[in-house]
Amino acid sequence: MAPRVQLEKAAWRWVESVRPEDIHREHIEIAYRICVPPCKRGACRRNCKGNPNCLVGIGEHAWLGEINENSFHNIDDPNSERRDKNTFVGLTNLGATCYVNTFLQVWFHNLELRRTLYLCQNCSNTIFPFLDYEPRSICEHLQYLFALLQNSNRRYIDPSGLVKALGLDTGQQQDAQEFSKLFLSLLEDTLSKQKNPNLQNVIQLQFCGQMSYVTVCNQCGRASPLPSRYYELELNIQGHKNLTECVTEFLKEEKLDGDNRYFCESCQSKQNATRRIKLHSLPRVLNLQLMRFVFDRQTGHKKKLNTFISFPEQLDMGPFLEGKGIKCVYELSAVLIHRGVSAYSGHYIAHVRDARTSDWYKFNDEEIEKMEGKKLQLGIEEDIAETKSQTRKPKCSKGYHCSRNAYMLVYKCHREEDTDPMETNVDVPGFLQRLVDRDNRKFEEWCLEMADMRKQSVDKGKAKHEEVKELYELLPAEDGQQYEFVPLEWLKKWLDDSTVTKEIDNGNFLCSHGKLHPDKVGEAKRISVKAAELLFDRYGGGPRLDGSTLCEECVGQRCRVLRLKNQLAEDYKEVTNLVKGPPKSDEGYWVGKTSLRIWRQLALEQLDEDEEETKHIDENQDEDEEEMKTFNKDILCRHGGLSILESERRLVTEEVWSKLRVYFPKAPQFTQLQEPCQQCLEREGKENEALNRMMASEQKSSLLNLFQEKNRPTLTKWPQETDILYIVPMFFVDEWRKFIRRPTKTTPVSSVGNSLLLCPHGGFMFTHDSMLMGDAQHIALLWPGEWEVISRHFLVDQPISICQISQATPNGSSVEYTTQPELCRDCREGFIFQQQRDMREYAQATVYVRKVIDDKRIMKEAAPEVNVSGSEAEDEREEPVAKVDGERDPDFSQIMHAFSVAPFDQNLSIDGRCLTDDSATLGSLGVIPESVICLKADEPIADYAALEDVYQVCMPEEGFKGTGLLGH
Repeated sequence: MAPRVQLEKAAWRWVESVRPEDIHREHIEIAYRICVPPCKRGACRRNCKGNPNCLVGIGEHAWLGEINENSFHNIDDPNSERRDKNTFVGLTNLGATCYVNTFLQVWFHNLELRRTLYLCQNCSNTIFPFLDYEPRSICEHLQYLFALLQNSNRRYIDPSGLVKALGLDTGQQQDAQEFSKLFLSLLEDTLSKQKNPNLQNVIQLQFCGQMSYVTVCNQCGRASPLPSRYYELELNIQGHKNLTECVTEFLKEEKLDGDNRYFCESCQSKQNATRRIKLHSLPRVLNLQLMRFVFDRQTGHKKKLNTFISFPEQLDMGPFLEGKGIKCVYELSAVLIHRGVSAYSGHYIAHVRDARTSDWYKFNDEEIEKMEGKKLQLGIEEDIAETKSQTRKPKCSKGYHCSRNAYMLVYKCHREEDTDPMETNVDVPGFLQRLVDRDNRKFEEWCLEMADMRKQSVDKGKAKHEEVKELYELLPAEDGQQYEFVPLEWLKKWLDDSTVTKEIDNGNFLCSHGKLHPDKVGEAKRISVKAAELLFDRYGGGPRLDGSTLCEECVGQRCRVLRLKNQLAEDYKEVTNLVKGPPKSDEGYWVGKTSLRIWRQLALEQLDEDEEETKHIDENQDEDEEEMKTFNKDILCRHGGLSILESERRLVTEEVWSKLRVYFPKAPQFTQLQEPCQQCLEREGKENEALNRMMASEQKSSLLNLFQEKNRPTLTKWPQETDILYIVPMFFVDEWRKFIRRPTKTTPVSSVGNSLLLCPHGGFMFTHDSMLMGDAQHIALLWPGEWEVISRHFLVDQPISICQISQATPNGSSVEYTTQPELCRDCREGFIFQQQRDMREYAQATVYVRKVIDDKRIMKEAAPEVNVSGSEAEDEREEPVAKVDGERDPDFSQIMHAFSVAPFDQNLSIDGRCLTDDSATLGSLGVIPESVICLKADEPIADYAALEDVYQVCMPEEGFKGTGLLGH
């Protein structure tokens, strides 16, 4: 069958030649794919969602043909959880509690320990029996657990009560050997408090032996025994092959010499000595710990020794006792296995011999396996221990076993009374048996409940089988007959027996006109009216969708959309070309940049809005574009006016806007002359003013001395408290102070343009000496603390600093000054040359004139507004400097009016040189800006007006070059 995309195209191919107003019934049925042929069984791997007539691959294969009853349910047979006759009960692994389960099975099979534990009374100060008794203490939980292991009907039981009472972490594996010691110690302490003296010493009688550490002084021969009790023997296995070697090493003599010498009480000094362990008595149950988990000094962690150790089924410990000739034969009763290569992980199992039948069993949490032939078999367990060096297993003699995973061996002393039937039978006390009976009743009730649930599922499945076989044959709708639509997902769930069949819901398939949406037909299946009647009668639901619910309005709308897509592509290309140029007149229109970028997408969404069409939305578009549902919404302010953000909009021509208007008739329209929203402008202004005030206040408080020009560093007297000062342009400081004084009227200063002080190569333009001579007027010096504040508040293009470096010399200390960036000498020389040239070739500058009277210099500023007569100058004997503007030809009347000296009486000189060349310029005569010219008058002038007339007549107009001052 054609893919879904091809079916979609075929359903709407007719729109290319049919206008919306020319649509007929046949076009509607093609759009809803009514005439697409149904698929045959075996032709489709999975259901064709694009074909409403395909009823293959919806789950029908599970119901057609003969069906196994077990397929109608997923409930295991409860009898599989029942304990078989003459078998033992397993223990559930709660996560990482397999090591606990192994010890519990070993202790349970110790009949004397179990019998003694059952005799314990008042473990938690409770008087037995109580009908509502529940175990609380560790001892009571262990009693109840042993009773369940003995008489439970379950195949395995949950040890959660005991594990919780012990406070063990079920998710973390503990040290198994340490757990064994601590648990036996806890049990011994509990039993020692029993009133029955036969119970108080059970742990000692079962597991405790006597030994002593005997130290013999080599000097005097004095033996010092230290008696001790033991509950297990910890045997080193490294370097050994069999158990006898391990026990022999445990008892061997140890030399004490060197730093390890022994303090002898007889000699009253440290002496060389020997020490060994002597076994005086052995317990009934001998626990031998094989030290497989040892500390690795190189890694600082424990590691497992995978050494093969051979051990016998019968062990004679007589040769190892101090009393020679004593025969003490033990029989192997349990082997505890650790499977895994790491000391921190792995799995624990136990091989235990039944004391009554001498059969061996493997206890692996919930699973229990009986060994064949009453023999211990460890071969399978040894195959699982993966190591880097696979050492071949040594051959074992008859009556011996070999293991590299066994970490604990349990031997029991052979006694004839152990075979007595009276001794092997252990009865469960009544108060414990009541608890066991209660648990057995719960188990039987659970079995009945599970069996009933299985039966109900089977009966329901059989009924469903008949229903499906009946209805599936009726589902296909024949050509020309009436039909209805039902959801594909509902049909799948109806055929999936694992889910509950709900009522039929066609609500999601409706269009805005209350009929079947053409886009939803791929998610529905067309079935016969007869089948629909049966399904709706049995399961209910609705609304019913038949042939009359094919929506002509939606098909027409889709026809218009598809036809418009072709035109839209042409309009999109045309608009793209038109927007490249700006409007040629004032008749442009504002459009949002985002709207213009996605206007084709918005046009499609606008067309599909009536039928709530969403499949055309581009999933890869930006979040801003996802929120854009209306054209020009991105330039609307919250008041409905034109946004004040000019960066988010652009102008388009009237032609472009007219094309866009066709697709977005309701879009906001803003002409080029449209003013931005006044409310937004006012609010922005107020917000900016408040922000500027806050900014100015913060900057002023941080740079108060800079603002007030207090405590400023200078180069003439370098400050002692720092070796570095920072430099910024004085222009920046002036502009910043203006902003601080009037933050609401002045633009904030955002950056420090230090590049003004640098040459094109990035070098500094001033030296220390030049800044002392006058270049300091262009810069401002900052303290290091002020520079840190400047760097935080402003964007600095290039930091500039000057450092003072003191060096010791034979003639004393010398001081040098360096700048960073360093001085660019080439650009500095060019700068000085240009500066000197500007001093000689200038169009506007200020020079001063001093009048000399009686060899004294009298200074007077000859501004146009200053009028000082000659008599006043003679009487006061002091006149200010005459200031002459060199922008235009000189006006000698300024000197004449200031000093009352006519031009022909003016003798001008500078630095002792007379200025007599009327055709020369000031620069050629060495008069530079800010220079002082000396004036010496020949004699006083009486008639001021007459002299002025003479001056005006005698002054040659073309004799001066624009910077001249000479009058005669």
